[in-house]
Amino acid sequence: MSPRSTRRSRPAYLSSYEDRFEPQHGPLRSVVRRSTDAFLECGRLTNGFARVRCPSCHGEHLLAFSCQTRNFCPSCQAKRAALFAEKLREEILAPVSHRHYVFTIPRVLRGLFQRERRLLGLLSRTAYDTMHRTLVALTDDRDAVPGFVSSIQTFGSYANFHPHVHALMTEAVRDRDGRFLPIPSLDAQTLSELFRRLLLTRLVGADRLSESFRDVLLSWIHSGFSVHACQSVSPDDPERLEHLARYLVRPPMPFSAVERTHDGHVRVLTPPHPEHGSSELLLDPLDWIQAVTDQIPDPRLHLVRYYGAYANRCRNASHRATFPGVDANVESDAEQKSQAEPLKANRASWARLLRKILEVDPLLCPRCRVEMKIVSIIIDHAVVDQIIRHLAHAAARDPFEERPPPLSPGPPLSPLTP
Repeated sequence: MSPRSTRRSRPAYLSSYEDRFEPQHGPLRSVVRRSTDAFLECGRLTNGFARVRCPSCHGEHLLAFSCQTRNFCPSCQAKRAALFAEKLREEILAPVSHRHYVFTIPRVLRGLFQRERRLLGLLSRTAYDTMHRTLVALTDDRDAVPGFVSSIQTFGSYANFHPHVHALMTEAVRDRDGRFLPIPSLDAQTLSELFRRLLLTRLVGADRLSESFRDVLLSWIHSGFSVHACQSVSPDDPERLEHLARYLVRPPMPFSAVERTHDGHVRVLTPPHPEHGSSELLLDPLDWIQAVTDQIPDPRLHLVRYYGAYANRCRNASHRATFPGVDANVESDAEQKSQAEPLKANRASWARLLRKILEVDPLLCPRCRVEMKIVSIIIDHAVVDQIIRHLAHAAARDPFEERPPPLSPGPPLSPLTP
């Protein structure tokens, strides 16, 4: 479903929310209105743009601003995922193997986390404590901690609210001396049972679950809780590691999996359903908007969290030198700072991120294939309207008509879409 279709359906969604969705989902969150407003203006020249100029042919083009919403706009979330993956690989992760884990909860508890999203932090913390307690029991060392990065996701494959945790954990623990020691394989069934008991106990302690209902959930043979150990990634495979990191914070639903049908419904391509085997889901446009806006996180809710050896208070540059076979030279603070500043500036380059994601260079001149330079940022509404009117007039003009001089040297301005 494109932003244009969303723009058409949004007024009806807002006007009908109180009667149609509020009884089940609660009052409309203010972040939903703000995020959808920003998303509908993402990539539109009317909100301002950057002027880029080719030094060879002097042609100028316009690049619109992005909305930078979290977990909603597929394009902006994809760029955020690429940024996160690079930071994880270059600054956070230690040079040891990591394994991908997925922590899930039963359907009966999902509504609780949907109504009280601050409990998602409790879910993430419980996932780490499950692994930490298991490793302490295996190694008989209370000071042993793994490196653990968790990513909270709230979307399922069928446009449903499905809170779960994706985690990347070291296949080693760090001891008191800062050395990382390998760990044995972990039993998934044992992890699942510990995860279930820890989470239910904490929900009872937070007065969000009664003790009687906890006992009912503990009596279930098929609990609905699971800890699934997925692929292991070697430190010698940085591309695969970065790909996995981007998967941990991927957008809820790519545009390629969604389309609008002729009768006005929204078709979502899904994995085969376990019951009826269908690979598509048909939704009313308003139900679709509710499904995707439900994935927008609350303000100041951190979806990515670091624990153990990767916690902010523990993480430093020296952890890369505490592994067997790794060079133990530790750089000085001044050297680290001098190297980190250009790395940070390069990472924040939106053009480089677009090249990485879309495999096109937005700063490459389409005429002479020379790298263009940003010459100005225009946000003044009067100037923006004037340039857009000029572009519209130029597009409607007879190509054989005598043209007046352009606004700047070289060919007239044109929007550039990477």
